[in-house]
Amino acid sequence: MTKLASVYKTDYVQSLDQHSQTNLNSSWVNFKGAWMTNLILIAFLKFAFNIIPGITPEVSWTLTTLVYNVGSYIMFHAVTGVPFEFTQGAYDGITLWEQIDGGIQFTATRKYLTTVPVVLFLLSTHYTHYAPFAFIINFTATVINLIAKLPAMHQVRLFDINQKVGGTTD
Repeated sequence: MTKLASVYKTDYVQSLDQHSQTNLNSSWVNFKGAWMTNLILIAFLKFAFNIIPGITPEVSWTLTTLVYNVGSYIMFHAVTGVPFEFTQGAYDGITLWEQIDGGIQFTATRKYLTTVPVVLFLLSTHYTHYAPFAFIINFTATVINLIAKLPAMHQVRLFDINQKVGGTTD
């Protein structure tokens, strides 16, 4: 069997496996309270940075944006597969972002998770009084997070990060 035919067969079988049951790894983002929990997490980060002595409100906003974007990137775009093995490898090669809503683009959940970093960037930029250094940090973190969410980046792996290891043999 040619390599292309083997890849096509593997992708087809994996697609069948993915649609055979509910993906509990990604379905939580559509549950009641998941969106509010995201906002509460941001408020907690902001509060935690505010109570550290010596940290100005400007630095607090920058750290909140930076930590949220890095954490969001790792959670949604850096880790592949499912942390618990009840799917028998059906999602091994795709990230949580690619698992959300079965990979369908522009759903309400994806729009929300794309809007939150933008709003956080705008808030942090405003509350840092448009300071150039803070702007560069906030902008860079937000852009990296948003580029990973683009439909053009769906199942694209840069620099061999998150490459699927192994495969099926016939």
